[in-house]
Amino acid sequence: MEARAIARHVRMSPRKVRLVVDQIRGRSVNEAYAILQFSKKAASEPVGKTLRSAVANAQYRAQDDGEVLDVDELVVSRAFVDEGATLRRWRARAMGRASPIRKRTSHITVVVDKRGS
Repeated sequence: MEARAIARHVRMSPRKVRLVVDQIRGRSVNEAYAILQFSKKAASEPVGKTLRSAVANAQYRAQDDGEVLDVDELVVSRAFVDEGATLRRWRARAMGRASPIRKRTSHITVVVDKRGS
């Protein structure tokens, strides 16, 4: 049984978030929690929230189906980061010029599944 969670418009560059997501892909949920808890990257916080949401969604779907889900059986089957909308700002430069500042956003998707499914 597959469950997913999506965090949209996270105010962080997708390139930075992908570094964290690549570390948890394919691992068990408990192992992924441990990696995110001790990671020094700022992106580990929104990725951790998305992972917790995916696990909660899996528990809710299992409860709807009338079965008991053990969190120890869950694995991060897929996790990826897409680029969201870019906020465009301008910075004043010398001689009346301006240079662009691109404030990038990310869409984080985490999919958890039972081990062996």
